[in-house]
Amino acid sequence: MTAEQITLKTMTTEHLNDAVELSRHVGWPHRREDWELMQSLSQGVVVQEEERVVGTILMTPYGDDAATVNMVIVDAAMRGRGLGRKLMEEALARAGERTCYLVATQEGLPLYEKLGFVATGKIVQHQGLAPSVDAPAHVSWGEDCDHARLVVLDRAAFGHDRSALMGSLRERAKFAVVRDEGDVQAFAAIRRFGRGLVIGPVVARKLHEARCLIDFLLADSADEFVRIDTDETTDLGEWLTRRGLAHVGGGITMRRTAGEPKDETTPHRTYALVSQALR
Repeated sequence: MTAEQITLKTMTTEHLNDAVELSRHVGWPHRREDWELMQSLSQGVVVQEEERVVGTILMTPYGDDAATVNMVIVDAAMRGRGLGRKLMEEALARAGERTCYLVATQEGLPLYEKLGFVATGKIVQHQGLAPSVDAPAHVSWGEDCDHARLVVLDRAAFGHDRSALMGSLRERAKFAVVRDEGDVQAFAAIRRFGRGLVIGPVVARKLHEARCLIDFLLADSADEFVRIDTDETTDLGEWLTRRGLAHVGGGITMRRTAGEPKDETTPHRTYALVSQALR
């Protein structure tokens, strides 16, 4: 490999077939449709060696103050040559002064720490065939007119503007909701992803409410493959295991604040779960 053979390019839809293959090689389940969603919301970069995609990264902005870094993949044969760092530096340059978030593997942790990220917690992943459960009577399907309210609740839970993401999910996901006196106060989304379905985001006021929302979606998806990723602080892990969704791994949540430290908005909804629209 020489410098002349390696190029960094802005990701376009022309790169997506190669990106799908690259993610499959590292054991990730993303379909082309999943990549299309992420790429449409993000600024992506690929590394090419003689026109072959050997690395990817996505920077997904949430308004002007935050972003997530996703799909950081380097072909196994190309590792140890600094490509991961080049991709990260390019993504961070595109993020500018935004606070950046990512979910790290243990292997990627040293690089992210060198680039100024600090660990903030852990994500745990559960998956398996959805069990047959009763749908809670007080949970119902959301309606199209609920969308603006869902965007407000999502922002309150996550602390940043994810209206673009929520707009994309509006076209791809079904939403379960809890209403109080007619107003939506909690919700959960489910959509096609990877090997089957993914649940997330889930925004609820208390643990029991989060469980009811998830049960409603499981009841509608009996015997289908379902994945859900949660922050370990939500205490949903053991309950999901009892529901038959096995704990199969997870990652380390990290944050990097560019420039001067900013006051971070603290989500007030304890059971805001990670959305699997983006990895």
